[in-house]
Amino acid sequence: MAIDTWLAFLAATAVMLVIPGPTILLVIGQSLGAGRRAALPLVAGVALGDLTAMTLSLAGLGALLAASATLFMVLKFAGAAYLVWLGVKLWRAPVEAAAAAPVSARRAMRDAYVVTALNPKGIAFFVAFVPLFVDAGSPFLPQAAVLVASFVTLAAINAAVYALLAARLSGAVRRSDVRRTLNRCGGTVLVGAGLATAAMRSH
Repeated sequence: MAIDTWLAFLAATAVMLVIPGPTILLVIGQSLGAGRRAALPLVAGVALGDLTAMTLSLAGLGALLAASATLFMVLKFAGAAYLVWLGVKLWRAPVEAAAAAPVSARRAMRDAYVVTALNPKGIAFFVAFVPLFVDAGSPFLPQAAVLVASFVTLAAINAAVYALLAARLSGAVRRSDVRRTLNRCGGTVLVGAGLATAAMRSH
């Protein structure tokens, strides 16, 4: 792969990632509610989810999603329902020190992974986006590995920035009424992301 092609891919990916989608809204919402302890597991979940989505898209699932409206709808509503469920849980989460159990690293990572990997728009996008930067005259697998690794790395960095900024806001307050407000803001963000996901079109 030519260096200028790779740099163009990095630039296009960076622009795409800066715009918050369901995954980043999840990261912000969870970080507002759980603070810095959830940041690293969330980032790991995003990276693994993007790795899964890109691998599946390059393996042909993206083309299948583009061709099958039913499969696209199933994945879309599954991801949307999961986001809404997480938002409701965060909205209702206890805020008193004795009652509030910290979000486990496993749960934070699982939530980020499921939302990222179940985003059908992302899978369909990868199958249309990645081939633009592949040299047809060179072996496909090495190029795909470079592109996947580059995208996943940038996605993880992007998620980390959003998570740490939201966690900083969350960690700056200790009063239960303020924590409750942050939890409800985060929950509202997640429910909104779920509704937006449910409303998106396949094309």
